[in-house]
Amino acid sequence: MAGIFSKNDKSLKIIIVGCGKVGMALAERLSHEKHDVTVIDTDSDKVTKATTLYDVMGVTGNGASFNVQNEAGINKTDLIIAVTPSDELNLLCCTIAQKVGECAAIARVRNPDYSDELSYLRKQLGLSLIINPELETAREMSRLLRLPNAISMNSFAKGHVELVKFKLPENNMLVGKKIKDIGASNLGVLICGIESEGTLDIPDGSNVFKTGDLVSFIATPINTLKFFKHIGMKSKHVKDCIIVGGGKTSYYLAKQLTEMNISVKLIEKDMESCEELSTLLPKALIINGDGADESLLFEEGIKETGSFIPLTGLDEENILLTLFAKKYSKAKVITKINRGTFNDVIDGLDIGSVIYPRYMSTETIVKYVRGMQNSIGSNIETLYHIFENRAEAIEFEITEESQVTGKPLMELNLKTDLLVACINRKGKIIIPRGNDTIQPGDTVVIITAHTGFKDVRDILK
Repeated sequence: MAGIFSKNDKSLKIIIVGCGKVGMALAERLSHEKHDVTVIDTDSDKVTKATTLYDVMGVTGNGASFNVQNEAGINKTDLIIAVTPSDELNLLCCTIAQKVGECAAIARVRNPDYSDELSYLRKQLGLSLIINPELETAREMSRLLRLPNAISMNSFAKGHVELVKFKLPENNMLVGKKIKDIGASNLGVLICGIESEGTLDIPDGSNVFKTGDLVSFIATPINTLKFFKHIGMKSKHVKDCIIVGGGKTSYYLAKQLTEMNISVKLIEKDMESCEELSTLLPKALIINGDGADESLLFEEGIKETGSFIPLTGLDEENILLTLFAKKYSKAKVITKINRGTFNDVIDGLDIGSVIYPRYMSTETIVKYVRGMQNSIGSNIETLYHIFENRAEAIEFEITEESQVTGKPLMELNLKTDLLVACINRKGKIIIPRGNDTIQPGDTVVIITAHTGFKDVRDILK
């Protein structure tokens, strides 16, 4: 394949078909990482916007057309990413590109009709990756409902380790104490980040906890629960949920929650959609009504519900509904935000957990791109942009010996603003200390304020 064996000091030639929210986010991220990016869209205004904002080339036309792909340079392309609104068009774009250019291909496929067939489609069509933002968003939300104290939660080591963020409440036992004095390591917990008054610290042990700090730590799921109990924040998963909106994400989420024996009420104003959802979700209660109607929300028990998730198509409505739920209930609330603007304003609102579906798709694809670039000695298993994109959490698979293996961590010349947060050794989770070593066969989680790591050796100065 063209360019698949590129080294980590070379950029890749990438074509993005579709300049919607995800396409634009990818153009921004991949051009920032110095890749040679070309965008394709039938809307010339969107193409112009992309080429004006970012260091990318643009072609106006149908991304499934051989002539258009040829104009974009498909025969020299390493990777094509199709993220148009049409699943079928995305699959067709990738199929044509592989026949013509023999490049790697990633397609976005969102229709629930295909949700059980994604692995089959990927294998049969020879795709490198299929992404479903709505399905991944629903999975993230269901994880957060298992741990209501968490604002955000990222999973590593195939679910055996999680990076959890929570807000430190007033009068908590941690307030006023230094990290090194709370005995977190004895509980199998590593404090990875503290966000306070707009600043981010990747701590070294001397940081002092303050009321309102956003604290991030890494631990196994069992030790996460033990840590919350230890600091007086008992955490039990919710028993019921009200969902507003009957779109794809709502369907995926309701399906997962009912399978977890969580009682679900789903409010949707379109009668036809309600009838379809009633058939697809026999264990959920589907209510035909306006989820923005205060009297309906009170009638359906918003004051008593364990969780409330607005999933309308409008960010503004989602935010207002979340603020309403925060005022009248103690429910765990999760807010889905589609746009990437006004982040400073959103961060200043008390709207619980915030999920950006487009960033989830972007992270999955960036991880794959860096995997195409990296050296033979390590592969990227997982990648998250964390702390409002000011840092990265990367899980590397260590496939061979290198400068970072076999030596105690205290002897490695590590970059500043970086933590070796976790070592997974054949299923045994190690929260590392100075005497621990990285070995071939391990997977290692790195938390760093640096960006663009492609190989585990990038942790060294």
